[in-house]
Order: sequence, then structure tokens, then C-alpha cells
Amino acid sequence: MQTWQECAKTDFGVELSSTQAEKFDLFLRELLEWNQKFNLTAIRDVDGILIKHFLDSLSVVMAFPEDWKPQSMIDIGTGAGLPGIPLKIIYPKARLTLVESIKKKAGFCEHMVEVLGLTDVIVSSARAEEIGQDPTHREQYDLALARAVAKTPVLVEYLLPLVKVGGLVVMQKSASAKEEVDASRNAIRLMGGKLISILPVKLPGIEDERYLVVLEKTKPTPDEFPRRVGIPAKSPILN
Repeated sequence: MQTWQECAKTDFGVELSSTQAEKFDLFLRELLEWNQKFNLTAIRDVDGILIKHFLDSLSVVMAFPEDWKPQSMIDIGTGAGLPGIPLKIIYPKARLTLVESIKKKAGFCEHMVEVLGLTDVIVSSARAEEIGQDPTHREQYDLALARAVAKTPVLVEYLLPLVKVGGLVVMQKSASAKEEVDASRNAIRLMGGKLISILPVKLPGIEDERYLVVLEKTKPTPDEFPRRVGIPAKSPILN
């Protein structure tokens, strides 16, 4: 049976250097240790973390055009730093912003940035709506990410304002991905995006359906989006 690192290479084309593999080992140890004190993630076993967290995070590269590497990334609702930190490990030169409103999870992210020696990383506890209206972040990123944060119409309003024209949004979704995308077409259009693909993701030993919903930013997002804190979730833009 392949190791998770071998799966990363064969399934997603990601070959880890020895230094990168060491960083993932350290990330694993710290996550296991912190999870005993804080409820960072519901997945607490080694194999679960390696497959459902690390390998799942690296699956995001399936959404990238050939030979494309993000120079800047933002991960909304990152939790314990997923998928942002795994992607930073494999793209060490990329600028990364991790956004997590729960302080203990943001604290873990700050700890991991320090322990792993990651540079050019910001950890923010601001809300996604605030980040999206902040000129420091608005339309400043090549890639915006979210994993199990909210329904797609809400995520579209969080994420598309953050990427430059020509940038990508990648949302990691479960079995309801296609249905959620169908409900999001108006929001995608209003935010200046277009749907590129809905890619199925297969992880070893995992039967659950997983997908990458990939959007491209084709024009600037109107100034009124994202709306005030709480409004996108309370009143999502539906078709």
C-alpha cells in the first residue's frame, strides 16, 4: 500500500523534498499534541490526519493550470491551518494569509508558522467580510481557498473579492458540491467570477465524495461586496 506521500506524487503530482517531509512530520506531531488540549480538529488519529488533512490539502493543486504556481494565497476559515499551511510548505515562496476567527485555532496557526520556520505569513482573526473590504487584502491574491467553512453561495462572496482578476478560487466541498454550485451561479456572476470546473477528488480508503470547485476571477468585484459581517451567511445571494 502506498504511503500518503507516494499518493501525493502519483495522484496530485506533488513530490515532497526531505525538508518538506520533515515539516509535515513536525506539523503532525504538533497537531496531535495540541488536539489533546484543544479541540482543533475532529480528526485525531495519525492516518486520518495524513489522509484527510494533509493529502486532502495537497489535492488543491489539481485545480491549477499546468506549470502555475501561486505567488500569494489566502485561506479563509483555515482552522488548524488547512489547507493553507500544507500548500505553503510546498510553495515556500508564496505569500500566505491564514484567516481564522476562533482565537485558539488562530493561536495554533501562529505557533505552527513559528515552529515550521515559515516566512511571509500573516495570521488574522478578522471576519471574512472585514478582510474582503480591507484594501490590504482585497483583490491582492492569486489564490483564495476555503475548506468546509460554509455553503458555496456564501463562500463565493467571501473569496472572489480577495483574488486579483485572473486569480483562482478553490473551494473544497463534499457530495453537495454540484447542487451548491447550481445555487451559486448568480453570486459567482455578481462577484466577477466564472466557474472553471468541479473536480472529483479521490483519497485512499475514503468513500466520501469530495470535489474541488474552481472559479476564475474575470472582472473586479463591485465595491458593495462582501456585505457587512453576518449578512452573507444570513442572506446568501441565490439564483
